Amino acid sequence: MNLRGLNDMEEQKIVIVEEEVNKVMTERQKILIVDDEEVNRAILENLFNDQYDIVQAANGKEAIGQIEANEDLVLILLDIVMPEMDGFGVLEYMKSKDMIQHLPVILITSETVRNSEDRAYAYGIADVIHKPFYPDIVKRRAGNIVELYQNKHNMEVRLKEQEIEILAQQKKIQDNNEFMIDALSSVVEFRSSETGEHIRRIKYFTRILLKYMEKYFPKYGLTKSQIDAIARASALHDIGKIGIPDAILLKPARLTPEEFEVIKKHSVIGCEILEKFRKSQSDEFYRYCYEICRWHHERWDGNGYPDHLVGDQIPISAQIVSIVDVYDALVSERVYKGVYGNSLAYQMILSGECGQFSPDVLECFQLAKEDFFNIVEVIKMFDFAN
Repeated sequence: MNLRGLNDMEEQKIVIVEEEVNKVMTERQKILIVDDEEVNRAILENLFNDQYDIVQAANGKEAIGQIEANEDLVLILLDIVMPEMDGFGVLEYMKSKDMIQHLPVILITSETVRNSEDRAYAYGIADVIHKPFYPDIVKRRAGNIVELYQNKHNMEVRLKEQEIEILAQQKKIQDNNEFMIDALSSVVEFRSSETGEHIRRIKYFTRILLKYMEKYFPKYGLTKSQIDAIARASALHDIGKIGIPDAILLKPARLTPEEFEVIKKHSVIGCEILEKFRKSQSDEFYRYCYEICRWHHERWDGNGYPDHLVGDQIPISAQIVSIVDVYDALVSERVYKGVYGNSLAYQMILSGECGQFSPDVLECFQLAKEDFFNIVEVIKMFDFAN
């Protein structure tokens, strides 16, 4: 869809909202008059019936019935002292239903006890008017309150529409970014005749392990948005292999020590590539990309590369991707090795054959064992090459 199309849709939404607002503002609105004295209800009805449709109630129980039967009320004029249920009973009901902030209540009472007013205002009523009252003052104050609440409602509607639109735009941007990240990260795999399964699994494994980390290790303070960002950033962990010569990257045999030193440079090369795109990414997302790209080959005991970080010097994002990258390499076929079974790969990691990992990360890895095994088996059922 082109940009002009998007603008047309936005304009249509605005027109619809404005039409709804105008409809509400031009239609006769409905108010509820609650008073046990029929003469008082008649006076108030005569005062407002030229502008509003009127419904009445003689006590609190009747008032609740009218509130339930008339969802389009814009104002309640409420007496306090009534038989069966007083005005405070009505207010208590409205409070329990979270109505008072949307449906204004004006207390019209002959009581002059300050405690009663304080109690009523504590419920969140809009105003208190004492009997006897001046009709024109009551009418003006009621009209002002209805208009104020209606404007508040209309603003909330518009804000909700804008929120929905912003979320939709953010989702579209995120989807586009996700596509570009996957496309860029897949370049390496296509160079080595792989199909993209590795990147998919890395993202799945990373997200799963982070969720276990969030649940069982709250000390890391991981949030859902951080988990999402780290999982997306994990797709770029090997982007630096773009800069490795084909003779080494595509070698159909185990690398020599000299060749391995060359391929180890991919973590630094990847960070140099990321630096060129920094302005187009948020600082947090760039940081995760950088951490993962540079340090996903570091090990807990300092025997990794390129910077020989030790223990918690390795960011948790890189620690997570480090272990899932090793696991996926073990259970996947490579030009220099066959496929290890899930259980064997799992035991090799726990025994330290693939380097040392954080005790916390290893514990999460153990908790996620079945999830990892299931992902590998499910992905085997699909051919992503087609």
